[in-house]
Amino acid sequence: MTLLPKNLQESLERKHRALNKLRPLPRSAVEKLREHFKIEMTYNSNAIEGNRLTLKETFLVINEGITVKGKPLKDHLEAKDHHAALEYLYELVEHKNQQTCSEHLIRTLHQLVTRETEEAWAGKYRESNVFITGADHTPPDAMDVPLQMKNLVQWFRDNQKNLHIVELAALFHHRLVFIHPFLDGNGRTARLAMNLILMKEGYPLVVILKNDRKKYYRVLSETDKGNHKSLVQFIAQAVQRSLDIYLQTLTPASEKREKNLPLSQIAKDSPYSAKYLNLLVRQGKLEAHKEGRIWLTSQEALKRYQEGRQRKRK
Repeated sequence: MTLLPKNLQESLERKHRALNKLRPLPRSAVEKLREHFKIEMTYNSNAIEGNRLTLKETFLVINEGITVKGKPLKDHLEAKDHHAALEYLYELVEHKNQQTCSEHLIRTLHQLVTRETEEAWAGKYRESNVFITGADHTPPDAMDVPLQMKNLVQWFRDNQKNLHIVELAALFHHRLVFIHPFLDGNGRTARLAMNLILMKEGYPLVVILKNDRKKYYRVLSETDKGNHKSLVQFIAQAVQRSLDIYLQTLTPASEKREKNLPLSQIAKDSPYSAKYLNLLVRQGKLEAHKEGRIWLTSQEALKRYQEGRQRKRK
């Protein structure tokens, strides 16, 4: 049984096909999108873990080499390391490297993302037990980490053809942070690995927003207890956001583009209140993506929801 709501799965696949139809993509536009997403993901992924650089400061540190007054050196180094790890990710995808998941690859991603801040432990499994402050989950004993990581890679290989790619990426992400194989940098490494799985299938880079930090931790905690659907839906909506941005940017002006607007604006021309539309979005019934703290959807997406509802009634 699929963990993705049917309409959300159909939406992802429709948009993925639409993006593939646009290939080969204009190189200059793609380069700008990639750089935008690399900065955005570096900022958000680090900020989730406590990095205090702003989005603009992250851009300046990476692109201009500027040192931001009053911000720790560690924050600057984390930004540079994460950006370098993303460069490596894109290289793997562009050179069609077939190695989507292996212990060596996961350790390489960790080594890159912690190279300047955890040099002694970069790319190495932890040798001591750890506790996650504020979480109910206690990671496995350090002695069990090597075997658990081998089992993770085997799980991935066993389920590559059994699960939808978004489900596979989301669950792999959870299993990796559940093992917590490194002393630090587990979340950043897991988000990079999840992205590699998706990018290998032609999806754009997916960003988990800092503004969704509490919800992100909540759905991970729910998955610890066996509720996998919340996390899968959460990741699917993040995937949809990236697809929407790519399609809005790359769809030729001669073709019709869906215009994404705030729920409050869509509600004005619909029989639903903005509050009810928000509920539909959170339930995965209405296609939408988040910008900052605001959910955006389109008139076309609302029409698809209404048509699907009518079909169910019949």
